[in-house]
Amino acid sequence: MQRIERLCSFAGRYPGTDAERRAANDLAGQLRGAGQRVEVEPIHVHPQWALVHAAHLALAIAASLVAIASPAAGFVLVLLTATSLYLDLNSRLYLLRRLFFRRASQNVLGRGRRPEAPARIVISAHYDAGRTGAVYGERATRIAARLPRAARVALAPMRIVFWSLALLVPLLGARLAGIDASWLAAVQLVPTVVLIVAFVALLDIALSPVVTGANDNASGVAVAMALEEALAEEPPSQLDVWLLLTGGHECLGEGMRSFVREHADELAEAPTYFLVLDAVGSGDVHYATSEGLAVSYPLDPRLTQICEAIATADHESKNRFRAVATASGSLTDALPASQAGHPAIALVGASGPGLPPPHHHSRSDTPDRIDPGALERFHDFALELVRQIDRDTDRRLG
Repeated sequence: MQRIERLCSFAGRYPGTDAERRAANDLAGQLRGAGQRVEVEPIHVHPQWALVHAAHLALAIAASLVAIASPAAGFVLVLLTATSLYLDLNSRLYLLRRLFFRRASQNVLGRGRRPEAPARIVISAHYDAGRTGAVYGERATRIAARLPRAARVALAPMRIVFWSLALLVPLLGARLAGIDASWLAAVQLVPTVVLIVAFVALLDIALSPVVTGANDNASGVAVAMALEEALAEEPPSQLDVWLLLTGGHECLGEGMRSFVREHADELAEAPTYFLVLDAVGSGDVHYATSEGLAVSYPLDPRLTQICEAIATADHESKNRFRAVATASGSLTDALPASQAGHPAIALVGASGPGLPPPHHHSRSDTPDRIDPGALERFHDFALELVRQIDRDTDRRLG
């Protein structure tokens, strides 16, 4: 709790801000004081992600209107926009985003104490905080809670946005093919209206204040630091334990994306697992089986099986962790690590599968709302997960 309150004292630690930089330096100082080798690695991020995607939607809306007079121009414009949005949402390649300004951010990396170990695990949490906005309100969460479990992923906000834009591609392709019927205009109007509403919502996020970020994600940072300390006292036999505190996560994972790219050669020298802790100060333990803002990408199946085994054994005894699997229509730092080819898993607090964490991007995300019991559950589940990964690695090497 002291670490959470200390990190939250750096108000407005949005990616690329002075508050984020001071928070990173303070975290590095704490780790050095505990005797750890620490590097503060500079990176560059695009903090105005909401404006980036508002620009995508503006181009798509323009393409829908242009296609009425010039089907070829409208089709080409919407196809390029859909491609750019898809690649951006999945942290693959930045196209339109590159036209926006960059700001300096930083990752805090504590290298392991056993570099001779045959494998490594990177325990990660982001320390920056995001913006609030009307789309993150309690009403939206209540609506999501009423949906069937599978629908919560399919109807995640950015999924609706992306697929509304993608739907314009075949519709404008039909116009290019010479179809100019009234029914086509009526169908085309539906995704266009959705994009207009989403455009306004993204502008609202871009203009909204930065939250305190106690649960999302000072809680993850505090648990990650405590977990590294526990593992330093009783080191795994086969794993070198690294601690990575990422900046720039609220730009849709740019901090982790930069890390796995900058360290690609080093990470390839030994099997590297990623354990991501995100919003673990409230709710039950949820281990993510898949993530993705536009489409779902499965996370590592072996790590998922280990989490399932831990959860099953716990359910049959004291049910202390209350752990369940979840598929997410959102994104944690596990996704960029997974897309770089590393086995990754994310532990996230939520009130139910497919739902956002409590107080997600809300002004109420303050230290007094943190549940100490949740912190303990996540810490102990993560510790057991690392122990099981260590045993699994030992069996494979043996």
